[in-house]
Amino acid sequence: HIGWETLLYSFSSTTQGPHQRFLLRELLRDYNPMERPVANDSHSLTVHFSITLMQVMDVDEKNQILTTNIWLQMQWYDHYLQWNQSEYPGVKNLRFTADQVWTPDIFLYNSAHGKFDGTFKANVLVNSSGFCEYLPPGIFISTCNVDVRWFPFDIQRCELKFGSWTFDGWLLDIQMKEADVSGYMPSGEWDLLEVPGGRHEVFYECCAEPYPDVTFVVTLRRRTLYYALNLLIPCVLLSSMTLLVFLLPANSGEKISLGITVLLSLTVFMLMVAEIMPATSDSIPLIGQYFASTMVIVGMSVVATVFVLQFHHHNPKNGKIPHWVNLVLLQWVPWFLRMKRPGGDMPSHPHLSFGKSQETPLSLNPVSTTTSPGSCGEDAGMGLGRADPSNAQSGLNGSREVDNQLKALLTEVQFLVERVREQDRQLSLAEQWQFAAAVIDRLCLVGFSIFNIICTIAILMAAPNFGEALAKDFL
Repeated sequence: HIGWETLLYSFSSTTQGPHQRFLLRELLRDYNPMERPVANDSHSLTVHFSITLMQVMDVDEKNQILTTNIWLQMQWYDHYLQWNQSEYPGVKNLRFTADQVWTPDIFLYNSAHGKFDGTFKANVLVNSSGFCEYLPPGIFISTCNVDVRWFPFDIQRCELKFGSWTFDGWLLDIQMKEADVSGYMPSGEWDLLEVPGGRHEVFYECCAEPYPDVTFVVTLRRRTLYYALNLLIPCVLLSSMTLLVFLLPANSGEKISLGITVLLSLTVFMLMVAEIMPATSDSIPLIGQYFASTMVIVGMSVVATVFVLQFHHHNPKNGKIPHWVNLVLLQWVPWFLRMKRPGGDMPSHPHLSFGKSQETPLSLNPVSTTTSPGSCGEDAGMGLGRADPSNAQSGLNGSREVDNQLKALLTEVQFLVERVREQDRQLSLAEQWQFAAAVIDRLCLVGFSIFNIICTIAILMAAPNFGEALAKDFL
């Protein structure tokens, strides 16, 4: 009894094997994989096509290539792969290799793969009604027209165009199904927005039949956190350091050095952007525009610094300040910027007051000695009757010697006074030139600050998805 049940169980469990073997042999007996599996050759074979996007592996902006991991979905009915399921118990579906049965020659038209077709030849799943389902996975390398105008706040739309390589629309009708992104693996660099698709028919001049294709557009938005931290924020900080050039004292001797250092730093960042951008003249990247405008600002600041140093170290011996400089830089602009001239309320120079106070007494002393010869003569005359004439003559010679010494001393003092006056005049003129330099520094500080803020806001906020990118990546 036990042996009979065991034999019956083993026979029932192996009946599926012979049925499947017999069915495969029967189906493939006269099957030709090159024959289009339709009941009537005048009818077209409809293939429902779609893709399952699994991952965006890379977007090469420089070479304009998109690399994706995609599973293709192709479904059709094969007239020669049908059977009566009741005649083959337990055989609900069969699996064939891609070389055993007919498969549509649908390829990626804009492929940049070295072998053109990067799919893995999977099996074809067939049920009893002849419904075939072919799901070959693959790594697809396709061309993509990368638009870097709004980089790094850009949205890229890369097309994946699929179509039959040898069949026209009258023989093979491709019908599109929506792309499946349910199993998509998020990327750290790109956000997948949508994958819309569309069916198109192209008519060529050589032929009357249409050539259909199905095109999916992979729409990606760049995540800007990486570029903001590594490119934008350093650039904003460097452009802000340009303003420090106008705050640095001219006597420090580092104004030009700071401007040139900032300019070289921006050049380094500009080269970093150029390495990842395609060599195209169609459009200038947004970040490239920002770097270029910032470099122009820095270059102009260096030129302005040269003028500031020229004014600050101007030699007062070269002449007076021109009238327009006095009017513009010493009156109008300081009033507009609310700048107070240093030392404007300070008292006069002490050397100048000393010279003025000593001028009159020194000039009067010799007059008193030289304009009273009568009295001196009278005293001499009176003394001549009572004293020796030789003593009177020596006294007169001594008075003349003292008078000559006083004249020489007066000349020396007047020379010193004029020298002090000239030094004070040159010092006052130098202070005026230095104040004019300070006015230019303050004017450039205000002007470049406004220009820098306007450029930053106008250029960066010109991107269509600037607010969306900041809200998603930073908030």
